[in-house]
Amino acid sequence: MKQLLLISAILVSSVQLIGQRFAYVDSRYILENMEEYQEAQKELNAISKQWQETVEAKIAELDEMKRTFEAEKILLTDEMRKERLTQIKEKDKEVKDYQRAKFGVKGELFTRRQELIKPLQDEIYNAIKELASERSYGIVFDKGVNTNILFSDPKYDKSDVILKKLGYSARDE
Repeated sequence: MKQLLLISAILVSSVQLIGQRFAYVDSRYILENMEEYQEAQKELNAISKQWQETVEAKIAELDEMKRTFEAEKILLTDEMRKERLTQIKEKDKEVKDYQRAKFGVKGELFTRRQELIKPLQDEIYNAIKELASERSYGIVFDKGVNTNILFSDPKYDKSDVILKKLGYSARDE
């Protein structure tokens, strides 16, 4: 009896899945065709480059401190050696703290990226949701992220529809 119920439940659920409509979009493609995204990327790249140059300058300064210490170590008293090592450790900590503050998981670059990109992603999500509702799609996959879609028929790709809904046109057109 339990097996019969289980088999009938599987059959009913598989029949429901057969009738399910689906589509896919490529969020990366959509973003790349949005002018605001291009501008945001340029801004993020400029900020990142500036901060990276600062990091490299700080690292060069730290390396110079280490080289100078190694060259003068023999001539220094124990107290002076300890003082220089303390300065080197402090500089090293300063460099790492700066890197973490700018490029870390909750760093300024991440925060700035969220401020610039998240509203665009929300806009795309809302357009996808609206399209799914209008056309009765039960599932919309995103090909732009790692979803392991091995093959996709272009007729199910609704990325250009989303771009038009957002007021953009595809670059290929």
